[in-house]
Amino acid sequence: MLFIIASQISVAAQENVLVERQITLMGSMFNITVVDRDSTVANHNIDRCIDEITRIENLISEWQPQTQISEVNRNAGIKPVKVDREVFELTERAISYSKMSEGAFDISIVALDKIWKFDGSMTEMPSEESIKNSVRNVNYQFIKLDRDSSTIFLQQKGMKIGFGSIGKGYAADKGREILQKLGVKSGIVNASGDIATWGTQPNGKPWAIGIRNPFKNHKISKILKLKHGAVATSGSYEKYAEIDGVRYSHIIDPKTGYPATGLTSVTIYGWSAEFANALSTSIMVLGKEKGKKLALQYPQYRYLFITDQGKIIR
Repeated sequence: MLFIIASQISVAAQENVLVERQITLMGSMFNITVVDRDSTVANHNIDRCIDEITRIENLISEWQPQTQISEVNRNAGIKPVKVDREVFELTERAISYSKMSEGAFDISIVALDKIWKFDGSMTEMPSEESIKNSVRNVNYQFIKLDRDSSTIFLQQKGMKIGFGSIGKGYAADKGREILQKLGVKSGIVNASGDIATWGTQPNGKPWAIGIRNPFKNHKISKILKLKHGAVATSGSYEKYAEIDGVRYSHIIDPKTGYPATGLTSVTIYGWSAEFANALSTSIMVLGKEKGKKLALQYPQYRYLFITDQGKIIR
């Protein structure tokens, strides 16, 4: 849904070089682009960025058994687990996103029963009872944090938490941060669509990020011109179920167990990729009216919605 629109750059005519690398991290495709003084230095700095993102994955992945989040999940309903301050504060922010969205965002959604299929095979709705039961272990209010001891406790057995939503946005923000500390003047960390940018292209122009319109092939809804910025899109344009003419998003309402409907995509852009993702995910669940009210509470962030009927709201 988001893609980089690079200007035609004559590298030989520029003081700096643009180096890009694509790599799989956190189970997703990352594209790391830096503008640096030469390709050797650029590749060294990209290596450092990859090291940082790998470090984050080894802290917060719920799929790797050795991580602190996996330890928290194993001890659900049993005991609190001490975690690094970084993990604690990321969880604390995630709970604040749940509160701001009245539960539309919830990192405990990973405990959801998988009763929905988004591979085109679903032809009828699951039963109301199975939908209701599917969220029995989902509730951010049962995530208890103790700041003094830096512990996380999931009060209910069967609960889990995971950062599949904001984790890549956080990694993009941290990747940008470390590259800036290394003295890289400009670049992009694209964490599978959660994008953090800084500086400019070698020709001095801002980075151009295109937002595709899923209803019109090869059409762009908007081009964002970013220097220091971030953008994230949540949507149902790739993974959804269509039943009786209604499109059901793969993004599930944590309170009801029903997929989001009404919006095909939500793009948020501002300063932080982590927050942009939290806001876009929340708005997909809340829908157009409530989502717009939430977005307007954060005027430093801008939005672009595309409804299930293809209408663009900005």
